Amino acid sequence: MMQRRALCTGIALAPFAAAHGQSYPSQPIKMIVGFTPGGGADVVARMLSPFLSNELGQAIIVDNKPGAGGNLAAQYVAKAKPDGYTIMMGTIAALAINPALFKEKLGFDPDKDFAPITNVVDSCNVLVVPIKSSITSVRQLIESGKSGTLSYGSSGIGTAGHLAGVVFSALTGLRMLHVPYKSGGTLMTAILSGEVDCSFSSGVTAVPHVQASKLRALGVTTTKRTAALPTIPTIAETGVAGFASNNWHGLVAPAGTPAPIISRLNAACTKALKDPGIIAKLQLQAFDPAPMSPAEFGAFMRLERTKWATVISKAGITLET
Repeated sequence: MMQRRALCTGIALAPFAAAHGQSYPSQPIKMIVGFTPGGGADVVARMLSPFLSNELGQAIIVDNKPGAGGNLAAQYVAKAKPDGYTIMMGTIAALAINPALFKEKLGFDPDKDFAPITNVVDSCNVLVVPIKSSITSVRQLIESGKSGTLSYGSSGIGTAGHLAGVVFSALTGLRMLHVPYKSGGTLMTAILSGEVDCSFSSGVTAVPHVQASKLRALGVTTTKRTAALPTIPTIAETGVAGFASNNWHGLVAPAGTPAPIISRLNAACTKALKDPGIIAKLQLQAFDPAPMSPAEFGAFMRLERTKWATVISKAGITLET
């Protein structure tokens, strides 16, 4: 009798779940971005939104809520109604790095407060030096660093560019002085002028300067080369075995969002990321499409949190006092 009751319950719920997914969406969807317009997450969101809108039949409204390295946006989405009409273009910062940096003041639980939809793009950081630098390869950079302390800039403590330098320093044994700046823009000004020796800059800000021969790219931080700089090797390829510092952007919804809605969003995003037009646009900005299933993205984020928590703990990095 219990088996019959469970079977009947499953049959009764199945049409409801299907209808829930089929009727969604019936109104515009807000895509929250935790950074100011023009940053990597914002660029990806605004490139993707027209394709998603076309596929879903509703407007996708990009809503910027910057602050605390993406934490304010994450707090907002964590408390939003789980109906599929508020989603977030999350980043490695809020979803993987910040939990180990902020701890007490994070304001959300990345394991409990979000339903993964899909990873969207992999985004490399680029190891660059001023164009007037005599260093032309990662190997030369390492040799130069053996005779003294190298300085490297980042857009802030705990950012992907900072942590890429921490990993690089640990694997090469180099002494590296970290110089944090207030933003990616001020970092670019510093590296262009030679104020610091090098930088692991985000692809979206570094690539235009590399292509304009204002910066020299030595390597990319990802495990694969990026289509935006196909001749530039990965740092691991240059001989720094085991180096990988992937930057990424992915979509999440508030926990409790119905599975049919998550599946609908995942399918729409995956289809968009296979469109030749959006692939070309993303790759010009050093973003490489990398869609995943919700389960794959959830597992990926957990691995990333573990990885960066270990790096941050060993380096003694914190943003709380």
